[in-house]
Amino acid sequence: MTEEFLQFIWKYSLFSEKNQYSTNGVEIDILEVGKHNRDAGPDFFDARVMINDVVWAGNVEIHVKSSNWNSHHHDSDSAYNNVILHVVYDFDEDIYTKEGRLLPCLQLDFNAVLFDNYKALISSKKWIPCFDEIRQVKQFFIRNWLDRMLVERLERKSYEINKALDRNSFSWEETFYQIIARYFGMKVNAEPFQQLARSIPLKFMARQKNSLLQIEAFLFGQAGLLNKPDCTDEYYQKLVSEYRFLSGKYKLQSLPAERWKWLRLRPANFPTIRIAQFAALIYKSNALFSQILENPNYNAIAKAFEIEASKYWKDHYQFGIKSKVKVKNLGRSALDGIIINSIVPVLFLYGSVNGNQQIKDKACELLDEVGVENNSVTKKWKECGIEMKSAYHSQALLQLKSEYCDKFRCLQCEFGNRLIRADGIHSTEY
Repeated sequence: MTEEFLQFIWKYSLFSEKNQYSTNGVEIDILEVGKHNRDAGPDFFDARVMINDVVWAGNVEIHVKSSNWNSHHHDSDSAYNNVILHVVYDFDEDIYTKEGRLLPCLQLDFNAVLFDNYKALISSKKWIPCFDEIRQVKQFFIRNWLDRMLVERLERKSYEINKALDRNSFSWEETFYQIIARYFGMKVNAEPFQQLARSIPLKFMARQKNSLLQIEAFLFGQAGLLNKPDCTDEYYQKLVSEYRFLSGKYKLQSLPAERWKWLRLRPANFPTIRIAQFAALIYKSNALFSQILENPNYNAIAKAFEIEASKYWKDHYQFGIKSKVKVKNLGRSALDGIIINSIVPVLFLYGSVNGNQQIKDKACELLDEVGVENNSVTKKWKECGIEMKSAYHSQALLQLKSEYCDKFRCLQCEFGNRLIRADGIHSTEY
């Protein structure tokens, strides 16, 4: 037995409500179970109970054993003086508040099937605890829970972006520039790419706005990639010359070249190609975040990101090494990744900070215009019978898997909640 499970029983009033008496024989009637508190302090606030025909309003504390009150030191904590009822699974001794008041204690009585269902889930060895049973959950509840999961995921992503916003003195354009840069590095080079963007303020870039070569020199030089003295390509030599001037002018210190990872990357994702594409985006765009904020739809964003690396990179993946001619543009999957991981979270945060629900809704709607992500997690969700129509659903399911299923948080999950309350773990009515 666990406290968390007992809190679940109490929260959803799954206990027997007939002939309830305290452990010392006083009649108890539960009027309101209260609001679940997940922070420090009593487990439930603002409960209402009738004890011996007198209505009490206050807090409720729940333990497996009544003696846990003392072992958790609530007997010496004034924050628990306003507890009106102690709810337990096993009564083993009377307990008192710090004020010396004897607390009425109620032993929970509930259907044992509930705990059996719970144990079946948390002891599961499958990919998710309810791998087999989830097919029986009604689509209405699935859709509603995925809506909640998406918002949770965007709030989690927004938290990190908000820290960047604070560092950037609440400049949305500067923050957006850094977050976009992070995704250009993909998962492997996300950190060095974001460090690169932070090392060159956007206002420096704006001063060289009319020269793609200077923007490239800024980025390649700061990335520490202009370090091949044996490269005699004219383009490379121009970059070196430009960066020498710019670094002196702006007093810049480049990143160590060793921070960039190349191993097991497809050539199209080499740092050199990604940096060249990022330079093309900066050269082409002007106040990019403001543009997207004004028109946050897929087609408009796709047009803004119609970019390709400059001429030199058509037959190069690295400096000084020729390859077959191929235009290095930004593909559909890369664009979708930028929208999912950069544009949508920033838009959502902007709506949150400015109290603009319409922008938050637009951010979520934008995900509905992006195709379902194809990865190992989404493939397994499909095996569970979960239907996905867009990135809206795949993002929600990624959140569900990482923050609930992997942590066996079945009691806080809508699916687990319904399965536990079913007549049996294999019931078909959820």
